Amino acid sequence: MDAEILARVQFAFTIAFHYIYPPLSIGIGVILVIMEGMFLKTKNPLYEKMTKFWVKIFALTFGMGVATGIVMEFEFGTNWATYSRYVGDVFGSALAAEGIFAFFLESGFLAILVFGWDKVSPRMHFFATVMVSLGSMLSAVWIVVANSWQQTPAGYHIVGEGIFARAEITDFWAMVFNPSSVDRLSHVLSGAWLAGAFLVISISAFYILRNIHVDFAKASLKIGLSVAIFASLFQLFTGHQSAMGISETQPAKLAAYEAHFDTSAAAPLYLFGWVNEDEQEVNFGIAIPGMLSYLIHGDSDTPVTGLNKFSENDRPPVNIVFQTYHFMVAIGFALIAISLLGLFYWWRGSLFKKRWLLIIFVFSVLGPQVANQLGWFSAEIGRQPWIVYGLLRTSEGLSKAVESGQIIFSLILFTLIYALLFALFLFLLNSKIQHGPDAPKSFDLEEDSLRTKDANKFKFLKNIFKSEAK
Repeated sequence: MDAEILARVQFAFTIAFHYIYPPLSIGIGVILVIMEGMFLKTKNPLYEKMTKFWVKIFALTFGMGVATGIVMEFEFGTNWATYSRYVGDVFGSALAAEGIFAFFLESGFLAILVFGWDKVSPRMHFFATVMVSLGSMLSAVWIVVANSWQQTPAGYHIVGEGIFARAEITDFWAMVFNPSSVDRLSHVLSGAWLAGAFLVISISAFYILRNIHVDFAKASLKIGLSVAIFASLFQLFTGHQSAMGISETQPAKLAAYEAHFDTSAAAPLYLFGWVNEDEQEVNFGIAIPGMLSYLIHGDSDTPVTGLNKFSENDRPPVNIVFQTYHFMVAIGFALIAISLLGLFYWWRGSLFKKRWLLIIFVFSVLGPQVANQLGWFSAEIGRQPWIVYGLLRTSEGLSKAVESGQIIFSLILFTLIYALLFALFLFLLNSKIQHGPDAPKSFDLEEDSLRTKDANKFKFLKNIFKSEAK
């Protein structure tokens, strides 16, 4: 197999596996802030119990995210040396900012979050929770900024020629606030909030169905559902804003999203279908006529730039982009429906009585994960054949010395290691779920007090019986 294809498959595999965990960390981090904030406000030990349990899940996902993310940096140097040289000055500043402003902040307060319950004051511990959550989101900021620069380069100039050409930053803030970074960041963060929220919803629904840790599960589910309602609706808004931006900065990608070939025609919005690229048509498709034109221009008769406007060498593979994009959108609407359905029964007071809905909640944890992966696939494949849009083709970014056999060997090795890591993650996650939440210290003190009172009563009665016997 071609070395370029293998290198792309390897990087896609490693980043897809890594991307399971950061969204969970970001989403759970926000929920931890809400739960611990409720504990400080109400002094209800149930919220302390909830926070301590979900901290364990957060720590697990954070650790897995760090372990699986390191490999990608080495792949830049081994498989994509020309690309690394080209974007090194740009990515160097963004990734250095992530290390200074995000990773150090997150990891610096992580020990207090996990181990500092009895070492610092409640307010200091809450501050650490906020800093860890903020750090996880700041990390996403700089990663998205770097990736968005590939999509819509800004604030740079090119120095050198040929394989020695590279981009240098001329305006740092223009690079940070490139045309797509804000829209893409808001969309990524809302997807991460959904991932964390539905993990909380899933585990809580499981406990309710099993009739264990019921009070804990009901309170956790309500918080998770509240976050899911907001995030799912916000995701719809940010998705629309992102598509509006793509229509201006990457029109070929938007045309591939909807398999729109003819520029002169008003663009329909497809619900589903199968793209025949040779015939330039969508088979078995159902579309809303003019709807894409209306969403982009506010007028259903205004044409949208089609793929025929671009040479065949500058078009992305249409069908895979079309399918991944539409499956992502379908899952997004399904998550909105599930969230609003939960809100409806919550308002009716029967949320925890609908067994069928709780079963849906248990499996809903897969929805955000699949949608997040499909979103990245459609965005990255839709950028092809460019690795830096309009500047550097993917085929030109490959290392000149790398061979197919070397990539195949490392791909097999990574697959085995990641399979073991994923099995370990599932084992540890299941272990923590099966163990359940620990009783808060206030509960333990109350139980100890009751045991002491019972023991004193027993001693008192025993002394009475002894005196009567004498």
